[in-house]
Amino acid sequence: MTHIAVLGSTNMDLVAYVEKAPQRGETVTGRAFRTIPGGKGANQAIAAARAGATVSMIGAVGNDGFGSRLRSTLEHSGVDTDHLRTTEGPSGTAHIVVDDDGSNAIVVVPGANGTVDHLTPGDEGLIASADALLLQLEIPLTAVLAGARAARAHGVRTILTPAPAQPLPPELLAATDLLVPNEHEAATLTGVPDPHAAAYVLLDQVPEVVITLGASGSLYAARGQEPVTVPAPNVTAVDSTGAGDTFVGALAVALTETRPMREALAWAAAAAALSVQRAGASASMPTRQEIEAQFAS
Repeated sequence: MTHIAVLGSTNMDLVAYVEKAPQRGETVTGRAFRTIPGGKGANQAIAAARAGATVSMIGAVGNDGFGSRLRSTLEHSGVDTDHLRTTEGPSGTAHIVVDDDGSNAIVVVPGANGTVDHLTPGDEGLIASADALLLQLEIPLTAVLAGARAARAHGVRTILTPAPAQPLPPELLAATDLLVPNEHEAATLTGVPDPHAAAYVLLDQVPEVVITLGASGSLYAARGQEPVTVPAPNVTAVDSTGAGDTFVGALAVALTETRPMREALAWAAAAAALSVQRAGASASMPTRQEIEAQFAS
């Protein structure tokens, strides 16, 4: 089994299901509400663990009921939490509205995630022991940069999901091996709406890019190579929350197992296709056996 380290956020997702998302100033009636452990870091960690990797989580939860549940969910999913800190105050939360088309809108309140602004003793050693490090942007950039630098110093592949989208320091991009934005994040980062054109702009800053395209699959581009588009399975989405994190977690597993990029993207797309057919983020993530069956179909 390969070892993947994840430096990132843990949130409790507070999810309201509605027929149609409200516009500004509008109130709508929801049909269901759920609390589901999530956060981009925790989601990617759970996705990678269920896809077959040994996974370690670096981050923080609060000393509230949400924190206990978040830690327990990670552990029950097979994720090592020895480097998951517990801080005074509330855990992070994400307030999510999911409509009947499976689309979502999200407000994230960082909570304990805001305290993860540096590496603590032992974090760098954990990163050095991994085959890949997964990073996102729901914790302070100082910690993301410290993690990327540690990975680069020890020859560990760094996979960065630039979400929520924001300007990225050149030194972070310089320490990133693979950037995985969705098409909206790619447009925000580059100012270019076309994913193919955006990928070429991003290749000036990082050596490899995968732009996820939702139901249309994904686009891979690397310096000196022709871009590759890999389709996604045709499924009916129930809830797209966490689909991108499922894709990244599964992709990291496939790549650390040295699968060719086209096959790795198709395998990750199979995982994401399974996740959108179920409600929730972490609760929707498939097992390795399920991914293999979908991939083979």
